[in-house]
Amino acid sequence: MMQEPLLISSILSHAVQTSPDQCIVTALDGGEYHEYDYTQFNGRVRQLAQALLRRGIAPGDRVATLAWNTYRHLEIYYAVSGIAAVCHTVNPRLYPEQIAFIINDAKDRIVFVDTHFRDLVERLRPQCPCVEEWVWLEKGDETALTAPFSRYDAWLAEDDPTFDWPVFDENTAAGLCYTSGTTGNPKGALYSHRSTILHAWAICHPDGLNVSCRDVVLPVVPMFHVNAWGLPYASLLSGAKLALPGANLRGEAVYALCEHAGVTMSAGVPTVWQGVLDHVTQNRLRFSTLRRLVIGGSACPAHMIKAYAEADVKVSHAWGMTEVSPVGTVCTLLPEHDNLPEAKKLAILATQGRPLFGVQIKVTDDEGHCLPWDGQTAGNLMIRGNWVIERYYNKPDTALDGGWFATGDVASVDGNGYVRITDRSKDVIKSGGEWISSIAMENIAMEHPAVQIAACIARKDEKWGERPMLAVVLRQGMQATEQDILDLYRDRVERWAAPDSVFFIEEMPLTATGKIQKSELRKRYPMS
Repeated sequence: MMQEPLLISSILSHAVQTSPDQCIVTALDGGEYHEYDYTQFNGRVRQLAQALLRRGIAPGDRVATLAWNTYRHLEIYYAVSGIAAVCHTVNPRLYPEQIAFIINDAKDRIVFVDTHFRDLVERLRPQCPCVEEWVWLEKGDETALTAPFSRYDAWLAEDDPTFDWPVFDENTAAGLCYTSGTTGNPKGALYSHRSTILHAWAICHPDGLNVSCRDVVLPVVPMFHVNAWGLPYASLLSGAKLALPGANLRGEAVYALCEHAGVTMSAGVPTVWQGVLDHVTQNRLRFSTLRRLVIGGSACPAHMIKAYAEADVKVSHAWGMTEVSPVGTVCTLLPEHDNLPEAKKLAILATQGRPLFGVQIKVTDDEGHCLPWDGQTAGNLMIRGNWVIERYYNKPDTALDGGWFATGDVASVDGNGYVRITDRSKDVIKSGGEWISSIAMENIAMEHPAVQIAACIARKDEKWGERPMLAVVLRQGMQATEQDILDLYRDRVERWAAPDSVFFIEEMPLTATGKIQKSELRKRYPMS
């Protein structure tokens, strides 16, 4: 059989040959939209690739981005990896000190920056001597164009939009993404061309994210967060229309883009989609084309799944992490579930789903013994596969022992392979020798109509060791008492598992990737 390397440039070549007129739409600041087709996109990517080579970017060099989901960011994705350099997507929501550490650890030579982050760059420049050039992606203050600053469009104007992509080993590094560094400094996950394409293929599967040429795909998940869950690659691989939201992820802006571009499927964290749902509900709107949502990052409350279903939008859970490129499991129903009562279907859809082909999972006890897939026994979730890291970037001492990656999640798995994440190992609450899932407690609290978001953390207890307590943010203009919330648990969970107390806060601390920052909650509200 022929041997052709799996290279990201081949996705672009295939896309422009088979879907030359397919469209890429970007929401711009001010409510306007930029639109062009695959052919125009392809020309600009090739121009950028030549500009990078002319500036001496060599195979293996790291080129960084501090950018939102836009067509320019997408061009950088393909141009950098296409010449065997490494596209390093930096999360601008991290603390400046963490960003400086990440850029220096990666030794980024060039950083492409949205002008939204001008103040951030001023803080970073003195701390990042490795960066030779900072490139503004949009037009802005011309006085900021002296060295080491330049402007993106000036790069592209110098080259011809024809270029033959180099051919190299498919195991060559293509992308670099760092964890959020909730404990210690962030750690890098280095993705290869092979792992990236296999991941994109897998998520296109009907029981994956189900991406096809008939879709209009909206990656709400940021492109600086694990390659927007692989959708920038899967969309072009499939020939789908791509809609990019830019910087504005408020509910009204995301809804407007869905309607403008005719979005059929999207993916993001629950907090974003709660904002969209609130906007649609408050303004009595409907979705004209949106039919599928993939939600990950944290568990989607059952009531949100139900609310979207009533709007004729199917919600699927996905689970993964930076170290898994990121998608490991996706939740779709089996044929045998078709005749189940809606409540039982909803219970299945609230799981994180089944592993995609290409990864394997197991659950173990603390001694490493495999636990049964009975849907009840919870243990440490372990994973391995074609797009799971073997070790962290620049950290040879983190190589896996035994070939399995410890996810840090606590989960059970049933006989059909459905994974139910019960908690992060650091967040599970142990009360009187019994384990209490903080996620389960949060989902019940979220059923109250006045609750916008809830988090369950532990407080110390002399008798029981730990007891669950809730932090709750109420919806604007709505009221609820502590007893209103605690009443939700009556006859729903064992008395020892129900939270003892509720404290109301103005704003929930979130991580740079939109997850509840429980470590910050614990600092503000000590467990004692």
